[in-house]
Amino acid sequence: MGLSIAIAWYFVSKKENITPPPKASWAERMSALRQATWALVLPVIVIVGLKFGVFTPTEAAVVAAVYALFVSTVIYRELNLHQLHEVFVSAAKTTAVIMFLVAAAMVSAWLITVADIPSKMISLLEPFMGNQTLLLLAIMFLVIAVGTAMDMTPTILIMTPVLMPVVKAAGIDPVYFGVLFIMNNAIGLITPPVGTVLNVVAGVGRMKMDEVTRGVLPFMGAQFAVMFLMVFFPSIVTGPARWFAN
Repeated sequence: MGLSIAIAWYFVSKKENITPPPKASWAERMSALRQATWALVLPVIVIVGLKFGVFTPTEAAVVAAVYALFVSTVIYRELNLHQLHEVFVSAAKTTAVIMFLVAAAMVSAWLITVADIPSKMISLLEPFMGNQTLLLLAIMFLVIAVGTAMDMTPTILIMTPVLMPVVKAAGIDPVYFGVLFIMNNAIGLITPPVGTVLNVVAGVGRMKMDEVTRGVLPFMGAQFAVMFLMVFFPSIVTGPARWFAN
């Protein structure tokens, strides 16, 4: 996924004639590395903590915020009390935008559940049960359609119990399906009109939603390409999974 985004960025930069900054010398790179050491410890703390079960993903966010606050105020001394107040206010505004979006998505999720739309849509998948590739393609298009109107969390909570029996009945590896399903839902975070991440970027960057959407289209296309490549070639997912399992 990261490689696909890098390739998309290469073509975008060529198309828009973006001039890269001059390359830094090795001395400048080492100096920047030393200055960034404290900041680079942050992802290590999060990954190690999650890997060894020290904290949950939600708790990891709290640990990351507290560590970042400590480093920025005590180590780097880039934040003072006055700036800290502005940071908290800005974070509260951004969080409010996200919460309103999540609230609206939950209402949509409730309406979809009451109307029994997932069950009706799943019934449309029955003709594809004999072909795993066609079934996965149909499910991916279904999740894409749902992801344009619902946030990631309600989509997972509603669709997973409905889709898993179909996936197991078709003999599809649940782990393989889980990777595709979560990847599809993650792409939904940048898929309009709900697109939680799109709205956050538009709010933070003080940009119009249509401008942000146009800018993200090449990268969205690259992500979809990787996802459908995994649909046609399951070994891209199942191969590394077997290596880690062994």
